[in-house]
Amino acid sequence: NLQEENDKEDLLATPNIFTSFVAAHTTGDKQYLPVDTMQHLKKVLEEKLEEYNEVKAQMNLVLFDQAMEHICKITRILDQPAGNALLIGVGGSGKQSLSRLAAFILGYDIDTIIVTQSSNINDLKTALQEILKKCVKQPGGPRVFMLTDSQIQDESWLVFINDILSSGFIPDLYPKDELEGLVGSLRNEAKANGYVDNADSLMSYFLDKLKKNLHVVLCMSPVGDKLRIRARKFPGLVNSTTIDWFHGWPKDALIDVASRFIADIELPTQDLYLSLIHI
Repeated sequence: NLQEENDKEDLLATPNIFTSFVAAHTTGDKQYLPVDTMQHLKKVLEEKLEEYNEVKAQMNLVLFDQAMEHICKITRILDQPAGNALLIGVGGSGKQSLSRLAAFILGYDIDTIIVTQSSNINDLKTALQEILKKCVKQPGGPRVFMLTDSQIQDESWLVFINDILSSGFIPDLYPKDELEGLVGSLRNEAKANGYVDNADSLMSYFLDKLKKNLHVVLCMSPVGDKLRIRARKFPGLVNSTTIDWFHGWPKDALIDVASRFIADIELPTQDLYLSLIHI
């Protein structure tokens, strides 16, 4: 009937985007609700970007529709316990920048590793030890660990990443005494959350808290065979993440970016301005 047709049109209407951060930003009440209009979403994200630039290294982002959709997808993934993302797109498509803004919107700190020519598996192991400690030791809030394919110095690095994604922990990451001390430091917290005071129960609490607080974002390129081979050798990369494909930006998006970056340049005529942004 007509009512059912109207309801179906409403469901399929553009934008069909749901977020919790728009309501939280507008009313202070975090509710997972549909976005009214893309203009409203853009206003909220521009305000969040301005807040980000006041406290972090400045990002000069152009928030066109597709970029905003990716931010909403990434925030939705990271807002879930054990929510991990695999972002697939060519270099320069905005995977890292949009992830940083998404993490900031949720109030998460973001960790990366600094890679040099001499970096090896022990450097990754040390970095992961510190990141995991931050996730579980007081105050122990949610964090994002972001890794790009260009940072992976050796395929053996992905053994650790696969373990984190699949089980939430890396066997033998810590020396036995250090792990016992880390788990033991959570005893009072675990008891307060209803866990029994024994070694197995404390370890369960440690792992549960780690899974809840640690979020992995992998930024990979689809070019060549590397991603296909890695997905086959390390199934956690695909099975334990939510995949977000970054396709080529449409023409309208490219025009928006060009307009933004030449807006402050003085040109003799408006025709020249229009010609430049459409090159």
